[in-house]
Amino acid sequence: MAQQAPAPPEARLGRAVGAGGTQSAVSGVVLLLPDGDPVSRRRSSPLPYASLRPPARRLARAGRGDGLAAHVVRYRFRGWNGTDAHLAEDASWAVDEALRRYGDVPVCLAGHGMGGRAALHTAGHHAVTSVLAVAPWLPDDDVAAEPEPVKQLVGRQVLIVHGTTDARSDPELSYRLAERAKKTNRDTCRFEVHSDGHSLRQHRSEVVALASDFVRGALFSHAYARPVVDAFAAPPPLGLRMPLAAGFGRTLQ
Repeated sequence: MAQQAPAPPEARLGRAVGAGGTQSAVSGVVLLLPDGDPVSRRRSSPLPYASLRPPARRLARAGRGDGLAAHVVRYRFRGWNGTDAHLAEDASWAVDEALRRYGDVPVCLAGHGMGGRAALHTAGHHAVTSVLAVAPWLPDDDVAAEPEPVKQLVGRQVLIVHGTTDARSDPELSYRLAERAKKTNRDTCRFEVHSDGHSLRQHRSEVVALASDFVRGALFSHAYARPVVDAFAAPPPLGLRMPLAAGFGRTLQ
């Protein structure tokens, strides 16, 4: 008897964290996009997904009073896979799914590593109002056939956070992208986390506090903490190389 081929993997939203998961309770959604690989057609790994559950819970707690729901997206595949851009496709599907569940609510895309690249690519979706890219993996623009797009970022609030010692995702490449994006979108800023790597373990609490302040401000029009306000207002290069020092997060209450 012939065996049936396994069903192809499907993208999924993880269980909602935060505002009850009902349409009436939710007034904004943050979708967290895990890290991935440049090339891999294996099913997505549970480890990057699990690593984003704690920050998702913290974001949901911070936005509970505003009706914030947080989901960690499960990809179909581990890899970006060239022009297939599977992770960006899954991010776009996740935005559509959030709208199906919650109605016409604003969406913030928050991605780490390859998920940061997916968030930046998917910013053009009509429901996306803001993008948070943490240690985004980007192709070397000196050898890539085409530079990473930035037109889709116009009209969105964009925050990039990158460790200066990241050995997996070159921080210089995210600076160059932010520099190009800033020319057409003033609401672009970038923070450098000094002496921290790809996972940003050394200053994780400060990074999560910065992310929380940004997500709540972008989705619900809360006033940003002064460092974010200064970064948005400052012209290049100051607004693109803002330092993130230890203890910074304690100012983001």
